[in-house]
Amino acid sequence: LKMLRVAKAIEQHLPVNVSTTLLAAHAIPPEYQHDADHYIAHICQSIIPAAAEQQLADAVDVFCENIAFSVDQAEKIYAAANAHGLNIKAHTEQLSDLGGSVAAAKAGAYSVDHIEYLSEADTQILAEFGTVATLLPGAFYFLRETQMPPIEALREHHVPMAIATDFNPGTSPFASLTLMMNMASTLFGLTPKENLYGVTRHAAQALGLTNKGQIAVGFDADFAVWQCDTPAELSYMVGTAPLVGRVVNGVWYPATPTPQSTPHQENQE
Repeated sequence: LKMLRVAKAIEQHLPVNVSTTLLAAHAIPPEYQHDADHYIAHICQSIIPAAAEQQLADAVDVFCENIAFSVDQAEKIYAAANAHGLNIKAHTEQLSDLGGSVAAAKAGAYSVDHIEYLSEADTQILAEFGTVATLLPGAFYFLRETQMPPIEALREHHVPMAIATDFNPGTSPFASLTLMMNMASTLFGLTPKENLYGVTRHAAQALGLTNKGQIAVGFDADFAVWQCDTPAELSYMVGTAPLVGRVVNGVWYPATPTPQSTPHQENQE
């Protein structure tokens, strides 16, 4: 809850919109090491209600995996989230195929993340329930994984693919979204267009933000301005600083000049 309060407070200090997700069910705390069910009950009966009452979270997440929580335990989290009016997301099928993605989709999840071990049959379930498949190439790279997400099956069944950093000190210490776009192409074979959708339209869909993710009449004026000739360049070069600025809530914010900035960029800013 303290972490969520900090995340919410960021909006008061920086020109950025923050969507918060309660991920209390990420790992079993030491005091519950031999009683995970008790911890799940604590999350459902105390933590989720508190987060909802204090309006700290937009969604609730759970890591459904052999080293974390079972499908049955995850479904208890989903039920509690639904009961308190919070949306659902899930970390699923990262290390094995437990069926967590299907359970999350059937509970109304906006997205399921990782999904390296998602079966082709289960991609059809995601399509049926409109659940976004969020790819996390940074974690795949950092953990030296070899099991690829079912990209072709996701394409075949028209499942939206989002791309995220999974910015995590344990498994994905990467803060660059453009680096993730590069990895999504080099590691997973996504096209530049799929990458662009993955960090805009499909990313907004993964957060349940129907008013963002596109530059169109009626959508919020939130977008970034880049110094590049084609969107494919955002997936190509790593380590440059082509961001010119951002528009957040219709207000222009120039990018902070960096030592790598070219005179042309500085003039534009």
